[in-house]
Amino acid sequence: MSLLTLTGIGREIGAVTILSDVSVSVAAGERIGLVGPNGAGKTTLLRMMVGREEPDGGKVERARGVRIEVLAQESSHDPKLLEAATLTEAVRGGAEEITRIAAELHAAEIGGGAASPEYAAARQRFDALEGYTIDDRVASALRGLGFPTARHSESPKLLSGGEQTRVALARLVIADPDLLLLDEPTNHLDVEAIEWLEGALRARRGALVVASHDRAFLDTVVDRVWEVRNHTVTRFRGNYSAYSQQREAKEEDADRDAERRTKEIAREKELIQTYRSHRKYGKMHEHEARLAAIEPVVAPKRRAALAISAAGAGRGPAEPVRLVEAVVGYREPAPRTIATARSIALRRGERIGIVGPNGAGKTTLLKSIAGILPPLSGEIQVAAGVVPGYLAQVRAAGLHGTTVIEALRAAVPVELGEARAHLARFLFRGSDVDKQVAVLSGGERSRLELAILGLLPSNLLLLDEPTNHLDVDACESLERFLLDGERTVLLVSHDRRLLERICTELWIVSDGRVVRFDGGWRAWRAAVANGWTAADADDVATAGRSGARAPKAAAGTPAVVKPVAKKAVAAAPVAKLSKEQARRRRAAVEADLERYGLKKSQLELALLDPQVLASYTDLARVSSELADVAAALLAAEEAWLELEGEGVK
Repeated sequence: MSLLTLTGIGREIGAVTILSDVSVSVAAGERIGLVGPNGAGKTTLLRMMVGREEPDGGKVERARGVRIEVLAQESSHDPKLLEAATLTEAVRGGAEEITRIAAELHAAEIGGGAASPEYAAARQRFDALEGYTIDDRVASALRGLGFPTARHSESPKLLSGGEQTRVALARLVIADPDLLLLDEPTNHLDVEAIEWLEGALRARRGALVVASHDRAFLDTVVDRVWEVRNHTVTRFRGNYSAYSQQREAKEEDADRDAERRTKEIAREKELIQTYRSHRKYGKMHEHEARLAAIEPVVAPKRRAALAISAAGAGRGPAEPVRLVEAVVGYREPAPRTIATARSIALRRGERIGIVGPNGAGKTTLLKSIAGILPPLSGEIQVAAGVVPGYLAQVRAAGLHGTTVIEALRAAVPVELGEARAHLARFLFRGSDVDKQVAVLSGGERSRLELAILGLLPSNLLLLDEPTNHLDVDACESLERFLLDGERTVLLVSHDRRLLERICTELWIVSDGRVVRFDGGWRAWRAAVANGWTAADADDVATAGRSGARAPKAAAGTPAVVKPVAKKAVAAAPVAKLSKEQARRRRAAVEADLERYGLKKSQLELALLDPQVLASYTDLARVSSELADVAAALLAAEEAWLELEGEGVK
């Protein structure tokens, strides 16, 4: 059954054609990924599907009664979300049908209509929607997308734009429409939130269309890929990896076909000339007809790819960077410690990924290594001979000049012709090089930064979210660049596919620590699933180093040491509980565990009571109370685990 059908769709903006004669349909339960270059029309297609934008030609048909919801770039400004009193209410508002039926059931019971056929039908529908679990599902969605229980009573108006988008996403997951449309849903999400979202989308039975540059995400959640390119949509079976293989095979087939037809054309022309010289005009006309029947060879339209190649700066020292008891953070407006690296080194040729939750300090650490932020204390040793190339997360920073080509030549002095040729490799062709830097899109700004980086003679690359705003083709070109040569790379990224393919080891920034993990992305996630934590790993490493002096730079390798100024004031440590206070705290937490555990058992038994089951009002009350108790029990368990980790008995 088709939920949505687009027939002969066309869309133009001014004189620019975005989409032309596109015909596609979405069936019930299909999971479709939209891929293609930035600006190809993916967002336009999603907006037309939901009815927020009308096509210039063709028609959009939606099945009768189908519920379609979309997470768009402007979702953080949704009035329904912002008018809610709390995050819980904002997310619960997505379950409109459950809320409506709940009100009907309550009114029927108050008015004495609990024995009516309408009441029975409403109860049956409410049960089918699992309405009694709505509070638990709302809390789970908020926690999964990075909002701890303590924040669920906050007003959405107080959140940042990125946080509001996450609440809007939680609302859509709860709404569970027949067709869910998502535009770059993994933006603003950290690793744990992305993994939660993947699980939630896999558990859905409804259809999904998602535009994303996150290739690992697409591999996990979609079973079809629509490629939006050259004003049209081409459909592929399978996830992103399957699409990539099919696309490559298709391009190879096109190359072979073009080569075959080129040879046929050359052969026919040769025969025509031969028969003309021998005045065998019958044969000549026969081959002229054959030549006319051969389809002309047109250069195949390939996926645009960045051709990145950085200038050499030598291999660099054996140990470019070492951190010794380095405390990174901020001095203004007040000293604030973010994370501590006790003893960690970067060796020549290593490609290290810096990973951890949002706000843990990954960017702060990279800025400190780049020399932008001095450490609060300790040492960040950068060896002589290191020539760093730094790519900031905010791409607008550091771009000089008014146009693209002027910005490039201001950063790296090259001849005009060489600059144009180099920019063409980064998809700035013709008049594109004269674009004002101030009006570049996020993707264009990223490509310009990478173009500049590609000309710098760097042997240490410090990259902060380099795939931000890049389309999937550009991401794959970046991977090839990073794998080429012997450059040392320190990389902050949420792009799991990039991390898995590029990085053999990781630096984990979490729990206020920076620790090394000997393994790639998948190995780290498996270790986390088995209970690995940065705090435990750091404690083990510290115990192994106890009694030893902090290591210094390798002999014969001069170091530029950037310690904190002696007058700097370190962040005040958190006051430690006395033994008696700790004992009382543990006793209180254990009392909470016992009380909430007992209450949870009582409520679960109440859910089996026939009298409770017979009344919507009583059942809703018990279910809501059970959700609250379960959340309180979870908080008590986390508090107990924290005390246990601190050795409080």
